[in-house]
Amino acid sequence: MLVTLASRTLSLYVLISVVLAVSVPPALESRASGACTLEASGSDDAPAILAAAADTSCPTVTIPSGTTLSIQSKLNMTGLSNKHIDLQGTIKFSDDLDYWKDNAFTFSFQDQAAFWLLGGTNIVLDGGGTLDGSGQAWYDAFAKDDSTVRPILLTLYQATDITVQNIKMINGPEWINFVNEGKNVVFRNITITAVSTSSNDAKNTDGWDIFRSDNVTIADSNITNGDDCVSFKPNSTNILVSNLSCNGSHGISVGSLGQYAGEYDIVENVLATNIRMSNAQNGARIKAWAGKDVGSGIVKNITFEGFVESNVDNPVIIDQCYETSSSDCTKYPSNTYIEDIWFTNISGTSSGKEKAVVASLSCSPDGRCSDINVNGITVTPPSKYGEPSFQCQNVDVSGDDASLFGTCKTTS
Repeated sequence: MLVTLASRTLSLYVLISVVLAVSVPPALESRASGACTLEASGSDDAPAILAAAADTSCPTVTIPSGTTLSIQSKLNMTGLSNKHIDLQGTIKFSDDLDYWKDNAFTFSFQDQAAFWLLGGTNIVLDGGGTLDGSGQAWYDAFAKDDSTVRPILLTLYQATDITVQNIKMINGPEWINFVNEGKNVVFRNITITAVSTSSNDAKNTDGWDIFRSDNVTIADSNITNGDDCVSFKPNSTNILVSNLSCNGSHGISVGSLGQYAGEYDIVENVLATNIRMSNAQNGARIKAWAGKDVGSGIVKNITFEGFVESNVDNPVIIDQCYETSSSDCTKYPSNTYIEDIWFTNISGTSSGKEKAVVASLSCSPDGRCSDINVNGITVTPPSKYGEPSFQCQNVDVSGDDASLFGTCKTTS
């Protein structure tokens, strides 16, 4: 694997070599004896966890097994240094919708909000415990009013050299993890479950959204949710996603990009490898906005490889008309350029929602997609639809399987 990657791109080789060596920093290991242990108070435990995080004499903050801390007010744990949060028990956010609607941290990007900001340098969050977002109340509220802003479960904000590993994340109201302005971030052995117990779906429950961040690894994890398994938002660079099982998701997605007029979005140097995608809307996906008042950007050096897909609507897809009508897309093509893209060894089955179509590469005209490579695409539709079909528009496809797509380089 590394030999192959090194021959294609040195940057990804270096990325993988560095991030896979990351573990609990020595500075934390050597200070683990200075632990502060938190117990449930019976009321709001947010003040206690904030105080322990701010206490430099507590390099390790422990939530013991069997303990559930009730978080009834927002957690601003930014600016930390050399801190180990040993989550053996549970951190459970209250379902007081009125409080969170008025008090959660807010982000202008896609109108997001957050329960918890965790940031600083040299931080580890682990311990085998659980983050619980009490999402059911939010799923039901959103079904009644889709303008309801739901908090993100965990937001890494301006965090450098941070590892989140060996924990469970359940019942996130909306996005589960948001990496905002981070660098050298590792997620490993995470189990995510966001499933509604009512007739209302758990919507927009992305596993990870990466934004304005560099050198991020997401590995060895299992995700059951109702939106993107992983999404690379604007200005995500040098990303490794490896060995994930995604169930019920909207795919491993670049984007969406180009949503905001006047903004230039970059997603560059991404490897998504060894992905098991089941019962999903999409598999390997790139999505960019078109239309009159949109932004611009570049998607470059993206590799999707080793995907095994089962019952997936769109196993391989590029959509440069995301959330845009066909007429507007023709009149106002996407300004997000897509180049040096590799779909390699994608196997399994489609759902048949698109009948026989198992791969669709739909680009805006005038060369906005280039160097699109397809190799080892062996996805099949349900037998009633016959042989697999491959579609493309406004793109010159290269690679061993280019002939499957026919001739589709056109500007009309």
